[in-house]
Parts: sequence; structure tokens; C-alpha cells
Amino acid sequence: MTSATMTAGAAPNAHRLLWAGFTAILAAGVGFAIRGGILDNWGREFGFTNAQLGVIGGAGFTGFCFGIIIGGVIADKIGYGKLVVAAFAFHVLSAFVTFAAVTPTGDAAAIAAGQATAFNFLFWGTFIFAIANGTLEAVANPLVATVFPNDRTHYLNILHASWPAGMIIGAAAGWVLDDMFNVPWKYQLALFLLPTVVYGLMFLGQAMPKSEASKQGLSLGEMLKDVGLLGGLVVCYLLSLFFGDVLKPLFAEGSPMAGYVGYGIGGALLIAVGVITKFSLGSFLLFVLFVTHALVGAVELGTDGWIQNITGNILTSQEGKILFVFTSAVMFALRFCAHFIEKQMGLSPVGILLVCSILAFIGLNLTSRVDSFTMALLALTVYGFGKTFFWPTMLAVTSDRFPRTGAVAISIMGGIGMLSAGLMGSQGLGYAKDRFAGEALKAEKPALFEEYQASKESTFLFFPAAKGIDGQKLGAIQEKKPDQRTEDDKIVVAASISGDRKTLVADSAIPATMAAIYLCLMIYFKSIGGYRPLTLKDLSSKDNVHTGTDLGTAES
Repeated sequence: MTSATMTAGAAPNAHRLLWAGFTAILAAGVGFAIRGGILDNWGREFGFTNAQLGVIGGAGFTGFCFGIIIGGVIADKIGYGKLVVAAFAFHVLSAFVTFAAVTPTGDAAAIAAGQATAFNFLFWGTFIFAIANGTLEAVANPLVATVFPNDRTHYLNILHASWPAGMIIGAAAGWVLDDMFNVPWKYQLALFLLPTVVYGLMFLGQAMPKSEASKQGLSLGEMLKDVGLLGGLVVCYLLSLFFGDVLKPLFAEGSPMAGYVGYGIGGALLIAVGVITKFSLGSFLLFVLFVTHALVGAVELGTDGWIQNITGNILTSQEGKILFVFTSAVMFALRFCAHFIEKQMGLSPVGILLVCSILAFIGLNLTSRVDSFTMALLALTVYGFGKTFFWPTMLAVTSDRFPRTGAVAISIMGGIGMLSAGLMGSQGLGYAKDRFAGEALKAEKPALFEEYQASKESTFLFFPAAKGIDGQKLGAIQEKKPDQRTEDDKIVVAASISGDRKTLVADSAIPATMAAIYLCLMIYFKSIGGYRPLTLKDLSSKDNVHTGTDLGTAES
């Protein structure tokens, strides 16, 4: 594999690169969907709480951040081909680490130790898998943005149609292998290795273009100036939370030291950003986009990580997987329609994002009220329409308005979205499920709550610690046929479902906040003459006031 400087938009292998990137992200989607479908298997087999499962699922996002940010920073320096090789190796390694988790046996002490060991293998296996996914997006996003500079929204949406395509394949495989044939979860998860081999072959021997900023010879410091301290603050805060989490085992239980060390690392990284950019404040517009993309990650990917589990709990496990496949199919088809929506319907990328956030809010609230498969299809169709264009369109807006940042800004944005999905979305929803289900059971029958409560408390950020329902005990009830459940069994199941419904309502506050932000952005762009993509030539023009340095960049 080689890297070569090509004329943007004229690369002879532009479509080969597009579909290679498509297949790479598809592999990530397959692995993601299968992991979401086997969360209940892990809960039953290892006795994990929803919060613990949320932490494991969150590693599938936080690891992505390291892959995409580090990859985005060094991509144009070492060449995209080397990053593809690294991603391939990480994907294979993740399988070996994850498959090392075994069912704990023996006395209580041995089982507890076995649970801790299995948790570590599953966490780090998922984390390494995410590093591979992030590294691939550090390649695919700037490649597509570079070779299709005049229609980024359309082609980035096509590129990211691979994500729901992968989720369709993964969820359908889980439906057949898990619910129909009870195939062990390790065999199910191994399926992601098939598209991994395919993308490796598709990238093999391909020449890779460089971004406009890289071809102009801009240094890393110059590329990061629009990010600056404001943008750095967003990603460094999320990284401080991540390090605070992973360092907890090194300190006494309940000690705040891990959090302090995490904030220390985040602060040191922010100072490093300041030094590299000569303490440029950065663009306030890009800061707003970074904050908003953190919300995108939490509501889109965080919800996707739990939605099979939630709808499967409200209805049945098999119906939950069918609904996930259906929603992903809606998302896959719509991502090929971004060009029509933008060009024929006249919606700007920000207008598309505003409409999507409103639909996502409505869809989540409708889903919280479903009591039949048909109603769930309707509710999740609305939600599917809403979440479809968030991620790729946000990348397109950033690439359009900040060409000077090259691959760096969209890589950092992807990292922020994934970090937020893992730290806020996945963990937050796991905590909410535990808290709301435990509260519902305790309110309905306190004695039953004492019997079925989880042994470990669930915590999340500044929210009060809460105890949910024990995963193994709940799983044992759910494996019974409905007519074989006792009255107490029915109360426990009803409390679990109540917790899921309240979790979705709480989740809907995120797209409501996003809608308010997008409305403000629409007003802003209207005030400067409308939304349009920018080039480095625009930024160098002294006549152009409204450039990529919108709203408070240190450079005017």
C-alpha cells in the first residue's frame, strides 16, 4: 500500500477507496451489532449488572477515540496504508482477547475472581476492537472527503451507510444463531472477521490521496489552530473521564484519586494542545460542533448499543433483534438519499440535522410507550429516520467549514462522538436501566427488591448510586415461559420493563437539546449569507470575513 498526492476529486481509484472504506466500517457494524445482541448472554453467563455491561459496551466507543484521534493526527505523516495494516492487526487481536473470557466456576470466591477476570478480557477485547474501528475511520473519512470535495454530504453518508449495513448483518446473524439455534456467543462474534479480511484485500496496493491542508504543507500546529483550546477542552474533558474510569482498579474502592489523576492527564493534554497551537483559542463554531457531536454519539451509538436489549425486554428477545434489523435497514436506505434531500428538497446540512433531531426526540418517546410489535415498528421507523444523518452530516459540516484542519478536525470529532457514546451514552443508559428498574421494583414490593437487587451499586457521573435487578436472577425468570412465571416473577419482569421505558424517555432529552443547538446554527448561517463549503483559497482571501474561523477563532 502506498500514499500519493493526487488531485482532489480526480483520483482514478476514488470509488475503490470509497467501497474499501465502506467494507471496513461494515466490519465494525457487524461486530457492534453482535455485541449488542449478546449482552444478555454475558449478563447470564458472568452475572454482570447492566452498569457493568454498559462499561464493557462503552469500551467499544472509548477505544475508538484513541484510534481515530491518533490516526487522524499522524495519517498524512505516515501514510494511510500503514494505518490500515495496524487496524487489521488490532481487529484480529481483539478476537483473541475477547475469546479468552470463560464462565467462572467453583466456590463464591472463585466465581467472584472469575467474574473479574472475564470482565477484564471482555472490556479490553472490546476496547482493542474499537481502536481498530477508529483507526479505519481515521483513514476512510478524510479519504472520502478529499476525493469527493464537491459533494461531501452525499458521499460521506454513503460511506457511513456501511454502519447500518453491518448492523443488519450482525443483528440478523444474532437472531438466527442466538435465538433460533443457541450458538455460543464466541462463534457469533467471530463473524466480524470475514468482512475484516475483505477490507484488507480491497485496500491492498491502493494509492492514497492527501488532504488539501496536507498538500499545502500545513504543519500539525496550523491544522489544529481552529480546534485550539476550546475544541481541545471538549476532548480532553472526555479523556479525563475515561482515564478516571480505567485507573479505578489501581486505587482503593471508593477512593477519588483515580478521578483526580484522570483530570490531571486531561489537563496535561490540554496544555499540550495549547503549546502545539501556540495557545490559539480556536473557533467557537467548531467548539459548538464538537459539543453537539458529543450529544450525537450519546444518543445515536449509545442508544444503538442498548436498543436490542431494551426492545427485546419490552417485547421478546427475537422481536428486539428483528426491530434492530428493520431500523438499521431504514437507516441504510436513507443514507443514499442525502443528495436528494440536500439538492432537491433544498435543505442545508444544518437543516437536515435539525429535522433529524426532532424526529429522534419523537421516536424515542414513542418507543418508550410501545406494547406491540406493530407499534414498535412505527416508533422505531420514526427514530430510524431521525438518527440516520447525524454522524456523517456532522463530519461533512466540519470538513466543509474547516478545510485548514485537514483530517485532524473530523478525526477529533469522531473521537469525541465515540468517547461520549461510551462514557455518557452506553454507561448512562446502563445506569438508568438499573436505577429506574430498581426503583420500580422497590416501589411495587420492597421485600421482593431485597431478594432480587444486584449485589453491586451502579454509579454514573454525579448521579446518586443505585441498585438495579440482579442480571442472573432476572435472566432465569426471562427464560421461563410466561405461563410458568409466578406472581413475583411477573412483578420483577414488569419492573425491568418499566425501567427500560423510563430510560428511553430520559434519553430523548438529548436530541431535544440538539434541536435547540441546530436551530441556533441555522439562524447564525442565515445571518452571514447562508451555509456553503469553504476552501483554503477562501480562508486566504482577505475579503472573506465569514471563513472557517467563524465565531471567535484566534486568527481573524
